[in-house]
Amino acid sequence: MDIVAFPSVVAANIDYTGEYISRRCRTLTDAELLQRVDASNYRLTTLGESFITGKATADEIEFDG
Repeated sequence: MDIVAFPSVVAANIDYTGEYISRRCRTLTDAELLQRVDASNYRLTTLGESFITGKATADEIEFDG
């Protein structure tokens, strides 16, 4: 199931600001864990789903910096 969400929707459901969630979404997109759907929506990638379900490890993810 694909879930597409604005960072502000995520922020409204957890204890972080929309600005913080937007920055984290960009970082997770760079690591290919999220995919930007349009100007403000993101979805989990196959790699992201594999990571949160334990099928992929942090060693398989490339983070810059």
